[in-house]
Amino acid sequence: MILESALLDVLPGREEEFLAAFDRARPLISVQRGFRSLALRRCLDAGRRSRFLLQVEWETLEDHTEGFRGSPEYQGWRALLHPFYSPFPEVEHYGEPLLRA
Repeated sequence: MILESALLDVLPGREEEFLAAFDRARPLISVQRGFRSLALRRCLDAGRRSRFLLQVEWETLEDHTEGFRGSPEYQGWRALLHPFYSPFPEVEHYGEPLLRA
């Protein structure tokens, strides 16, 4: 299992519009080969309410980097969500947990 993680800095004042667009975009990713789950969390810290954390679980790294990003659905994902980001998010991928508490 691979965990994709991205901090999404949404343009201030457009958070609710972003959430509505994300709800429309979610089916585009959930039908992809290797998709397992996703979680979108909003930052609770003062002055950071426009920041969201997106975490997506994939079976393999290639399911995300080649499969989803190379799919027609990704073009729809981009069209719906990318206009909301400033700056554009850095996406990172992580392996299985090394420690659990």
